[in-house]
Amino acid sequence: MKQYSDFRSDTVTRPTPKMREAMAQAEVGDDVLGDDPTVQKLESLAASIMGKEAGLFVPSGTMGNSIAIKVWTKELEEIILESRSHIFNMESTHLAFISRVLPRCLPSQRGAMDPEEVSSNVRQANVHIPQTSLICVENTHNNWSGAVVPLDNLKELRAVADEFGLKIHLDGARIFNASLASGISVKDYAAQADSVMFCLSKGLSAPVGSMLVGPSSFIEMARRVRKALGGGMRQVGVLAAAGIISLTEMVDRLQEDHRRARKFAEAIAPLPGIELDPSLIETNIVIFGFNHPRLSNIEFLAQLQEEGVLALPVGNGIRFVTHKDIDDNDVDRANEAFKTLLV
Repeated sequence: MKQYSDFRSDTVTRPTPKMREAMAQAEVGDDVLGDDPTVQKLESLAASIMGKEAGLFVPSGTMGNSIAIKVWTKELEEIILESRSHIFNMESTHLAFISRVLPRCLPSQRGAMDPEEVSSNVRQANVHIPQTSLICVENTHNNWSGAVVPLDNLKELRAVADEFGLKIHLDGARIFNASLASGISVKDYAAQADSVMFCLSKGLSAPVGSMLVGPSSFIEMARRVRKALGGGMRQVGVLAAAGIISLTEMVDRLQEDHRRARKFAEAIAPLPGIELDPSLIETNIVIFGFNHPRLSNIEFLAQLQEEGVLALPVGNGIRFVTHKDIDDNDVDRANEAFKTLLV
């Protein structure tokens, strides 16, 4: 079987041997009935790390974001979010399908929305228009090549939300990446939001699952919405056990992913057809434009696959993501493949 260097996403990470051992030995109960002790431990740990009252283990980040928006909003309302956000672009229309709210998308500077523009777009309901009830932010920002949204920007948005009585939900799928890249604690980022979703199944390497944290009353309702969406799980301590390892042992190593992403970006940036400023690569996602005289991005990706390197197209560009199961040899392999195919 051919071995690939898989840069498609940090969702392809495999559980560590210690995770597998913890899963095999996990003490379990029925989580829907509220008596799975391993899930309870994970939820309490996640809430404590983020400085929130309570937590909820959910099958995916998309479900976590879906639940948060459903709890914080009502039909006929509007939410403000960034135009390239994952929630708006890559989560299967749950804003309309589940919450039935209108998205008002605003531009940004690498994921950081202008607080004045946000303020000017907050609307009060009348017979013609919806009322704004929620602001959604994302950190790190996936489609801005893993950019770290500055804490000061989030504080300014918090002030806007407080002025108008709005809630803020933070899609923190990779919030630990943001923390390690910036030196700012996840608790400080989370303090600017009423609720936070973060993933265990990306760079933290758990096989499945995300966490939703916030006030106890919010989580109580979120648990009901999770059940209604089909996310109520039974002896799920088997999975939660891996999540505990994610939070206690896998966070600091994310810095290695960041280093390898920068190494990769610096190596390919001078090559023909690559449109990339390596100085903008802050975390583990490298998104770059591709405009080569001989190859489309799809053709190039097919040839990369023949060389044993996997990545994904993004519009007319390409997306590479480093993670636990990518090492320096994989990065070197990708760099050599780029040189061979493009020069």
